[in-house]
Amino acid sequence: METTHRVVVGDARELSQVADESVELVVTSPPYPMIEMWDELFVELDPAIEDALESGDGRTAFEAMHAQLDRVWDELERVLVDGGIACINVGDATRSVDDSFRVYPNHARVLDAFESRGFDPLPDILWRKPANSAAKFMGSGMIPPNAYVTLEHEYVLIFRKGGDSRSFEPGADRRYEAAYFWEERNRWFSDVWTEVRGELQALDGGHEDLRERSAAYPLEIPYRLCCMYSAYGDTVLDPFWGTGTTSLAAICAGRNSIGYELEPAFREVFADRVADAPALSRSIGRRRLERHREFVADRREGGKEPSYDAVHYETPVVTKMEREIRFREVTGVEELEDGDGHRAEHDPLSLE
Repeated sequence: METTHRVVVGDARELSQVADESVELVVTSPPYPMIEMWDELFVELDPAIEDALESGDGRTAFEAMHAQLDRVWDELERVLVDGGIACINVGDATRSVDDSFRVYPNHARVLDAFESRGFDPLPDILWRKPANSAAKFMGSGMIPPNAYVTLEHEYVLIFRKGGDSRSFEPGADRRYEAAYFWEERNRWFSDVWTEVRGELQALDGGHEDLRERSAAYPLEIPYRLCCMYSAYGDTVLDPFWGTGTTSLAAICAGRNSIGYELEPAFREVFADRVADAPALSRSIGRRRLERHREFVADRREGGKEPSYDAVHYETPVVTKMEREIRFREVTGVEELEDGDGHRAEHDPLSLE
């Protein structure tokens, strides 16, 4: 099995190198409006935002920033297949503008944007992203009533294009082999993820100047979403590519990927990360199977014997749909001739 992974240095407001209805899944984390680290980027896109911020008009600045993201959402509507899924990781912002402190609800604005474009909202996910500071309050501290709750969560908003789910041919191998275990389904499809933590992206090798343009976006999030909402061989798009975490997750999950990124230097960062894909994909598959075997052992101790046996691995499974599950191991990654991407070779992961 072969997958391809392309990176386009360009503006995601015009995904000109992505064909209509050619993407099955979008997994992305855009710059968050009204978070100060992204002000410069949004001002470059619309200088009127700087005027709004300087005049203390936070509401106008907030809407103008989202207007730039709206142009990306227009493109996602075009490139997604009918029934395709968009997963948008976004956090709300707290900020004082003109000495007035408030929350700017990015998740609500993105939700409205997708609904207005005909997407169906699906149940979303909250993941806990602890603050770096040990202080758990803002404002007046221990004196009521002017202290504020500290935001320690982000949203993964999930949308489906059109009213119908994707269809597959009966018994499609690429779908059934991409199944997840019963206990993974219970954990992954919970609406609150408490065991996933934010993490700084590795930006060594002379790229420390890019740190402010990267995000604390753990690999576990896009990897889970690829497994949850796509099948082997599908194409995953990240219009806000950054250090390529979504593409790395897609490689490990046996999916194709496309990334759009304004900063060309991030491609050099990804070249270092992708070299670890074979070992990473192998470790992910092994760990998933180890956890499943631990689950089976605990289930048996509780007097519950799984009803089926997996076809490709020596382990019982709970449901018939899990029988064909088969992990893919990256056996090699090579750079494409045009230098704008990579090709990955995958073999079935053999585990005893």
